[in-house]
Amino acid sequence: MLPLNVAIPAFIACAIVIFFAGKKLSHYGDMLAEKTGMGKAWMGLILMSAVTSLPELMVGISSVVIVQSADLAVGDILGSCAFNLGILSLMDAFSKRNHPLLSQVSQSHVLAASLGIILVAMTGMGMVISSDLILTPSLGVISVSFAVIYFISLRVIYSFNQKNSGPPDGHHAESLPSLSKIIKGYALYALIIIVAALALPQFAEVLAHETGLGQSFVGTLFLAASTSLPEIAVSIAAIRMGSADIAVGNLLGSNIFNIFILFLDDLFYTKGHILKDAHPSNIISVISVVIMSAVAIIGLTYKISTKRFLLAWDTLTILMIWILNMILLYIHS
Repeated sequence: MLPLNVAIPAFIACAIVIFFAGKKLSHYGDMLAEKTGMGKAWMGLILMSAVTSLPELMVGISSVVIVQSADLAVGDILGSCAFNLGILSLMDAFSKRNHPLLSQVSQSHVLAASLGIILVAMTGMGMVISSDLILTPSLGVISVSFAVIYFISLRVIYSFNQKNSGPPDGHHAESLPSLSKIIKGYALYALIIIVAALALPQFAEVLAHETGLGQSFVGTLFLAASTSLPEIAVSIAAIRMGSADIAVGNLLGSNIFNIFILFLDDLFYTKGHILKDAHPSNIISVISVVIMSAVAIIGLTYKISTKRFLLAWDTLTILMIWILNMILLYIHS
């Protein structure tokens, strides 16, 4: 096992690489969505959430294949879901006083947030029920349902966006680089992220072992924070461009894709059932994500007109729940 003084700088280096490569990858992904003419809203959900969730995918597979830790994989996914919602608070802090974040975006995001609640709640169900209908020695019905509900969600959101979106901007698509150039740039930065993300769980395992913090806490805080760096990069860039809708949609879409990743992780986890083998303290994150998503839905529906402080009450509540989640997880893990 690597010494701690090597693991910490290596972990930080990987996180930095993921942040900058994720920002570039998201840029190419956005161009690809426009160039193909498939519609920015739906392609944004598929492409942007898949792009920014690529680290979670690679970290999850690396956690169960190389480290063989269900705790790191589940903690990373649930922690990333919570962290994504926490990013809403960061974005709101950069919004104008009379334009709270959730009041300036479309109510269509309620659909993605609601579907995310269903998937996260099912994750908690899979962790607490005493038995599951077993399909294979390492795969149960609940894990398979993640994939089924994910694809149903894509279809539902696609249908909704088709009914509520305007025609694509053909003039802007013509001004973009060639499709082959966009694909090459996309592939390059995707490869960089894959390499960096594959190394993260090994350094995280050293941090968990040497510091005594536990894999659930390390997975939820350090892994989730580092693998959510692409979402942070995209969100900050979107706020600067005045495209809050893209950022919020990406964060909520990433949470849906994250639970689909749990299904993929379970396919590669051969020691048993990933949800059963994860530490029970991860239930704290499940409950926190459900509450945070519910608060976001209230904010999207109620439409607050102004902020009294740096944050509106909805994003402030989300931030407080995230902090409480980390405190409780640290205590119980």
